[in-house]
Amino acid sequence: MSKPAVTLALAEQACALNINAVPENVRTIIRQCLLDYLGVTLAGIGEAPVQLLLAELQEEGGTAQASIHGTPHVMSLTQAALLNGMASHAIDYDDVNFSLMGHPSVPVLPALLAQTEALNASGLALMEAFLAGYEAECRVGLLVAPGHYATGFHATATVGTIGAAVACAKLLGADVPTMRHAIGIAVTQAAGLKSMFGTACKPLHAGMAARSGLLAARLALRGFDSRQDALECDQGFAATHSPNFDPDSALATPAGGYHLLANLFKYHASCYETHATIECGRHLRSTHGLTPADIAAVTVTVNPYCDRICNIPQPTTGLEGKFSLRLTAAMALANIETADPAMFSDAVVNGTELVALRDRITVGFDSAIGQGCASIKLARKGAGDELFTEYNAARPWTDLNAQQTRLQAKFERLAAPVLGEEQTLQLSDCVEALEALQTLEPLFVLAST
Repeated sequence: MSKPAVTLALAEQACALNINAVPENVRTIIRQCLLDYLGVTLAGIGEAPVQLLLAELQEEGGTAQASIHGTPHVMSLTQAALLNGMASHAIDYDDVNFSLMGHPSVPVLPALLAQTEALNASGLALMEAFLAGYEAECRVGLLVAPGHYATGFHATATVGTIGAAVACAKLLGADVPTMRHAIGIAVTQAAGLKSMFGTACKPLHAGMAARSGLLAARLALRGFDSRQDALECDQGFAATHSPNFDPDSALATPAGGYHLLANLFKYHASCYETHATIECGRHLRSTHGLTPADIAAVTVTVNPYCDRICNIPQPTTGLEGKFSLRLTAAMALANIETADPAMFSDAVVNGTELVALRDRITVGFDSAIGQGCASIKLARKGAGDELFTEYNAARPWTDLNAQQTRLQAKFERLAAPVLGEEQTLQLSDCVEALEALQTLEPLFVLAST
């Protein structure tokens, strides 16, 4: 019995997508994704592992084709995709979509922006291609859920490679057969392990996905071939990367017609699965006027799948701290600003008082608690009662104006130390005017130093 032609269906959907038929709320979120991407990338470019990659690529040399955000450097297309991609995920502050079970923008935008710069393409062309790649990666994520992620694959790296390939092939004007080849070339390069969380390899995953996806699209447009059923064929992507194969979920129409509407932006500079816990801690602290000295014991309860994502019990580095429920709960309860990436430093994570509070926190698991959700029970010293709160961080915002306000504040906090306040505001204005830009050259200039 033949399997559903998922690769063909996704290729047809991507090729048929027309930005002029896309509703305004979706266009707004596309612009917000770009703004958020630029902010986290500018903040990440100075991180030590990114600088190591920059040194390696400079030594490698290459044709100057695309800009490196937050620097004066111009590199080859694939180098720019790789380096900007790693920078965009370096502080783990980028957006999330649970259909993908990963970070949707950072594999796609670094590849797409490099190709856009080389083509001198318009803002509308960028938006159309981004949406095509975003929707494709969410559908592939659903195709292999939940086993793909549970097995140990980092979907941002693996599925993100496919999203980047679809986006770049769309921008390059691929027809359906060529798009299928682009998907196949991407699939055979897709890699990335969750076991690398807490190390420099995790942000490298985003860069590798961007580079591999861009290469896949460009090769396909040159006539390079692959299997045209790479997602569903025997020994193909689904068969080798997951015990699950769910074409019905992959091909179903999402709520509102677009997976992009379920995009979740980060407002804490840590793994998204710690965010509900942070919100619980912030609520209890502010509502009851708590200080660390008031707290006897805390129990954080989350879904069991978090155990293999963000449950490093005794982090010793800032990067590990981003993946520690105990540490991030302690930070929230101690009134440490988790929206500030600088707070996830080795010095803060190993602070004596914070570690003492962290060690009074226990993490429990309950399969009835949904993804992106958490609860906290807190016992106060000398008090007989127990405080309780819960939070759902899996719900996307419906008030896009309020979301824009919060994203703008985040963007300015991240970008201004790199670009200065005036240039930062000019860059955000440029993103807001994206649809009117016939060329993105102003954006690339403003995103550089």
